[in-house]
Amino acid sequence: MDTKVRATSEYKSISLEETCKILETTADGLSDAEVKDRLEKFGTNEIVEKKQNSLLEFLLRYWGPMPWLLEIAMVLSFALNHSLEGIIIFLLLTANAIIGQIHSSSSHKIMELLKGKLAIKSKALRNKKWVEEDAKGIVVGDVLSVKLGDIVPADAKMISGELSVDQSALTGESLPVESHPSDIIYSGAVVRRGEATCLVVNTGANTFFGKTAELVKIAKPKSHQEAMMMTVVKQLIYLGIAASILVSTFAVLMHLSILIMLTFVIIVLLGAIPAALPAVLTIVQSVGATELAKKGALVTKLDSVEDAASIDIICFDKTGTITQNKLSIVDSIPFSGYKKEDVLRIAALTSQTEGMDLIDLAIIDFAKKSNVSFDDYKQVSYTPFDPSVKRTEATIEAGGKQFKTVKGAAQVIISLCHDLGKETLDEVNKTIDGFSKKGYRTIAVAQADGDDINKLKLTGLLPMADPPRPDSKGMIEQARNLGIKPMMLTGDSIDIAKEISNQVGIGNKIIRMADINDLSADKQLKMISECDGFAEIYPEDKYKIVTILQSGGYIVGMTGDGVNDAPALKQAEMGIAVSNSTDVAKAAASVVLTESGVGVIIDAVIISRKTYQRMLTWVINKIVKVIEFVILLSIGFFWLHNILLTLLGMVLLVFANDFVSMTLATDNVKSTSNPNKWNVRNIILASLFPALFYVLGDIIVIMIGIHYFHLQWSALTTLVMLSFIFNSQFRVLIVRERNHFWSSLPGKGLLLSCASAIIGISLISLFGILVPSLNLWIILSILGLSALFSIGIDFPKQYLFKKFGL
Repeated sequence: MDTKVRATSEYKSISLEETCKILETTADGLSDAEVKDRLEKFGTNEIVEKKQNSLLEFLLRYWGPMPWLLEIAMVLSFALNHSLEGIIIFLLLTANAIIGQIHSSSSHKIMELLKGKLAIKSKALRNKKWVEEDAKGIVVGDVLSVKLGDIVPADAKMISGELSVDQSALTGESLPVESHPSDIIYSGAVVRRGEATCLVVNTGANTFFGKTAELVKIAKPKSHQEAMMMTVVKQLIYLGIAASILVSTFAVLMHLSILIMLTFVIIVLLGAIPAALPAVLTIVQSVGATELAKKGALVTKLDSVEDAASIDIICFDKTGTITQNKLSIVDSIPFSGYKKEDVLRIAALTSQTEGMDLIDLAIIDFAKKSNVSFDDYKQVSYTPFDPSVKRTEATIEAGGKQFKTVKGAAQVIISLCHDLGKETLDEVNKTIDGFSKKGYRTIAVAQADGDDINKLKLTGLLPMADPPRPDSKGMIEQARNLGIKPMMLTGDSIDIAKEISNQVGIGNKIIRMADINDLSADKQLKMISECDGFAEIYPEDKYKIVTILQSGGYIVGMTGDGVNDAPALKQAEMGIAVSNSTDVAKAAASVVLTESGVGVIIDAVIISRKTYQRMLTWVINKIVKVIEFVILLSIGFFWLHNILLTLLGMVLLVFANDFVSMTLATDNVKSTSNPNKWNVRNIILASLFPALFYVLGDIIVIMIGIHYFHLQWSALTTLVMLSFIFNSQFRVLIVRERNHFWSSLPGKGLLLSCASAIIGISLISLFGILVPSLNLWIILSILGLSALFSIGIDFPKQYLFKKFGL
């Protein structure tokens, strides 16, 4: 057999006879020898994932620009006999590596679930006998038998029989699809009605389902916060390197010790590198994730908690997200003098719950909600839906009399009602056409006076649709109020898409992928960003739409519930799987809703914007601190020919500033009314003035220490350390509020940590623990000056934050 693989879609237009020739098979199936040969050529009917070495993945966390610099600082610390400082740096590196490993997400979990979907039994024709096989043993050319309740194990072309298949999880089509001989049914579809034999045309990764799995493996959103943080780190390191070069050059010219130069480099590296950044990010995001969990949303990828703050477009899958993914009766339209209740009664009596037929269940449910009375009515017999005649039949008893009833495809039932006048027939057809334009499927109901099926009278019509969730419209409106553009993506027809889109307030500018496929990349982006959604699309189309939007600078959210949504859910900055999602969709998503309803999507955006504000405060505080201490240490070296801060003092400063400020994770913040975007240039410019102002304050403190307190050099280094730490605690209370600092109260945790840091470092300095001691008057004086300088930057800070859009 030729090893060339054709796409499943190609077999739609190829006859059954030609398909058998291409696949070198017959309607009698394959022999065991042929199956073995094909398994060797094409592999098993499963999705193969490349395994990663967990140990290697962990060790690679010690490899990279930021770890390298910390490792250099660690080696230099040991070389200069500062073993305690070297051990602390190693512990910082290891803590960050462990946190990263724990919270790293890979596609292996998703792939295991995809493979689990194929771990089913199938009935195959082997050696001209029907046998039960594991789905992974199915090969191209196999003849299968599928019936009610079966999951189709591979893409197949129907040979005989009639089926109604639910493939909403694969294609997004909300209504069951009627399939006939020569039609294609997809791997993963669920048979809702009928029985058929079919010919397997593709297996494993080559199936429609498998292509989705391949997209899930390659889908990976760019972490915007990671890119932003690396930009900040690089800028701070550049400043540190520039200062180190200047000071080293000066030290060489002054014939100073090389140990002084190396110590200066270590101190600058420790201060410039945000060593606690991974831990801070994880804690801040975890707090946001905990808040979301209380709202009914489980976060599976922590990065998305912050990235969602920047979302400016959310792509909503229609079926199961905007809508209920539940077939429902929209209305009851009576004819021939009957009433609405009569139509529902007869339709419900021509239905049964036992067969789990979706249409029967929808009719019975709607009749119950409409309080239809069945007094004196009894179902005597019931004939399930027969695809060959496209109707369901029943015999009903009422008032001691029996009569026949039927329901089914509208045009089929109408053709059996011979007494319809032209005027009534025109009205019926006009009503059906109106429903069709809205994307509704119409069921007709008829009854006879007795048991003569040829004397049917049209009772009425029942339009069916997948209705919107009750909270969808309100959620769409809230998204717009938050500056987010909603878009709808669906595999359903354009008529259904427009109807639902209008009902929930998204808009009616719905297009197809065919409308943009031949356009340039720029025009594709323009059309996508300006439309209200897409209809008649496939999983790869949803993924493509998300990636095109991302290439244009948009931050994209995606909601969905089916296998077809998985690639797009994983690619989006925040992928949200609703509560009734498939396991595959839940594994691909970064947020999984644990309760019904979609209103929590708005909560996710609001909480993520609060998380962004907390992280922004930490970044501003860090930038100001680095600029302050690098410039001050450089000035101090040129001025006093020595280093104003000891290595141990730098380690204490790192803990006091970077780690104590982790309590920002629970700070009291406000969300914004528009998406938040990281702008590193503006953040640095807005931080520059406060940093220089603090440098001026530190110089005044040093002069007071030398000329007023007459401190020795060792005590002066403690004084500088105190000034840095006091500044960092007061500063975080000032910059946490984008307006004046008194506009909102800090969180209790932040206040407690700042107070603890101030008291702790004051006691260390007072009693001379690890550092030279200072008296209480000096400590209180520096504390007062630091508070004064911090309050002094509030007004210019408020102006700068507003000017630079922070």
